[in-house]
Amino acid sequence: MNLAATGMAAAVVIGLLTAVAGFVVPARTAVVGAGTALTGVAAAFAGAVALGGGSFSVGLPGLLPLSGVSLALDPLGGLFVAVTGGVAVAAGIYGMSYADTADLRTRGVQVALPLFVVAMVLVPAAANVGTLLVCWELMALASLVLVVAEHRRGPRVASAGRWYAVMTHLGFISVLIGLMVFVAHAGDDSFTALREAGPRLSPAVAAVVFVATLVGFVSKAGIVPLHAWLPRAHPEAPSHVSALMSAAMVNLGVYGLVRVGVDLLGSGVAWWWLLVLALGSVSAVYGILQAAMSSDLKRLLGQSTTENMGLVLIGVGAAGLFASSGDRVLAGLALTAALVHVVGHAAFKTLLFLAAGSVLHATGSRDLDALGGLRPTMPVTTAAFGLGALAASALPPGTAFVSEWLLLQSLIHGLPAGGVAAAIAMPVAVAAVALTAGLAVATFVKAFGVGFLAKPRSEAASGAHESPATMLAGMGIAAAACLMVAVWPAGILPAVQAAAGGDAVSGEVTLRLTGVTGALSPLLLALGLVAAMVAVAGAVRVVAVRRARREARLWDCGGGPMSARMEYTATSFAEPLQRVFDDVVQPELDVDVTHHEESRYLVRAVEYRRTVPDRIERRLYQPVLSLIAWWGRAGRGLATGSVHRYLGYGFYAVCGVLILLAATR
Repeated sequence: MNLAATGMAAAVVIGLLTAVAGFVVPARTAVVGAGTALTGVAAAFAGAVALGGGSFSVGLPGLLPLSGVSLALDPLGGLFVAVTGGVAVAAGIYGMSYADTADLRTRGVQVALPLFVVAMVLVPAAANVGTLLVCWELMALASLVLVVAEHRRGPRVASAGRWYAVMTHLGFISVLIGLMVFVAHAGDDSFTALREAGPRLSPAVAAVVFVATLVGFVSKAGIVPLHAWLPRAHPEAPSHVSALMSAAMVNLGVYGLVRVGVDLLGSGVAWWWLLVLALGSVSAVYGILQAAMSSDLKRLLGQSTTENMGLVLIGVGAAGLFASSGDRVLAGLALTAALVHVVGHAAFKTLLFLAAGSVLHATGSRDLDALGGLRPTMPVTTAAFGLGALAASALPPGTAFVSEWLLLQSLIHGLPAGGVAAAIAMPVAVAAVALTAGLAVATFVKAFGVGFLAKPRSEAASGAHESPATMLAGMGIAAAACLMVAVWPAGILPAVQAAAGGDAVSGEVTLRLTGVTGALSPLLLALGLVAAMVAVAGAVRVVAVRRARREARLWDCGGGPMSARMEYTATSFAEPLQRVFDDVVQPELDVDVTHHEESRYLVRAVEYRRTVPDRIERRLYQPVLSLIAWWGRAGRGLATGSVHRYLGYGFYAVCGVLILLAATR
């Protein structure tokens, strides 16, 4: 047994023992949090060894009927195992204090958390279809239990659980159909057999396999239009669970797409990846637009996940498109950019959700319009969220800057190299990435400025307090990962390129593209920005010292000191963007004016409400839900309670089947 196998075995054993401890040990939260963190450490170690070339495979034929359990870890799977393990370490330590509430101390929740991590670790290590599907379903069920953990808070949690359960199982059915068709033509469900059979499939069968699995995998990744569960489930789940779902679980949808489309099917044809590219572009722009309009902090972060997974899919789609045309250099660069963004997104989204959970823990609110004034009372959380906001904004020296720069380089260099399809698709993708980056800056300036730096708008915000040490430690781990990816991406590039199967980027301090022109030095850029800031601050201080200091009241138009009512709220901050994209988001505005009884000319109160409904959900899901509701009402007429009628239903059904069989023979 090599080191990778030892790490995987340790992760599974520790996770299972932690689940048992969560059922029997009185001090559940501390034990389960520590056990989850240790499970993450073991998984991260196994993934790192696999990325370094220490792969393994093992078969356990007696554990599952028919195919048995088959596990193998190659560099591609190792990357996702390592990322999942890293997120689990931060979330486990954070949960030791955060989960110490009545709803989260229950046995079911404490057992489900380590099982969720174990299932996510095993999905990239599955080496046959049976193992993959079982681990995928275990991941879905464990996460469903965690989503509805705080169901006593209100009906929104139960609604989120229903949406998540339906969407995730529909996605599972789609993946099941695609993989079963694949297995039927391969004769065996092992990935080795599928990899050999993939290039020999007819175009029609290969298209069925790809599209069916694509639907299931992008549903798990929260890609438009199958994203409806994500902005519901992520806000209602406990914050450390939200981090696990948004920074680790959604990545497995990307893993499944790369594994099936690129590895097992051999990249396929161009139209597959044009479809992926289109889905990624729409998801990136639509997700960040919804986030820009949101005033719910955790919902904003959930919609940001749709945006970032859209960016990853742009990279995967570009990589598949280049590979189908035979350009392996650009394919490797695009896939490297996508996987670097997976790592960076896992780091900053973990940090942002944990910081949002710290705010929720201290104030009991996640409404940006009711927050503000948190910087003096929660300095560490404010700094953590600020770092996460910078990392997510694609500005130098942010974490997402490097991956989006690599992505843009692959798209721009692909213009002359990919033929007519690329000449049309690449400029659109470049525009989508650029627009997304600009909207992301506005979104996180709103979240950080309004939520943390403005004046407090509620008593809860005024009385906020800093979180316990273990919660701050979890945020610290995520913050360190953000800084490493932002300032020294060369530290993770060899591992990412091992997973991508290429050597598209080289260099330690300055990143140089291989085969195309392009260079970037994130470390020197960060040092230059810091030096410029220090120089400006020093110059201002020197000028201020030379002049006599005089205190004077700021000009306020005679209105007195500024109050919270005079500052921007999250809603008002987003209003200019809403006007620009009015035709896309289609907000609903409602103004209620209450007059004094003595005179209709005297206004007593004005109430302004603005909602930004999900336009895709309204157009796509509401008709389906209405049809299901109508069908349910119609079905009640059939259930009259008469046994004779029920027997008649069965008799006519059997007769109809027999007639159909006789007519089709």
